[in-house]
Amino acid sequence: MCITCSDTAVEVTVVELLEDELAVVDTGSTREEVSVALVEAGVGDRVLVHAGEAIARLEKS
Repeated sequence: MCITCSDTAVEVTVVELLEDELAVVDTGSTREEVSVALVEAGVGDRVLVHAGEAIARLEKS
């Protein structure tokens, strides 16, 4: 949980990498464009997104 805004990060899957450190992600109900500037992520990776910014890549199990 974010200590600044009390919101939580959402787990999503990267479906397409775009230019300028952006990616299209699948939220499970829709697709959104987010920044991946803070993480090294590829297509198929699961990442945590908060406020339109990927903040962590999750380990594959």
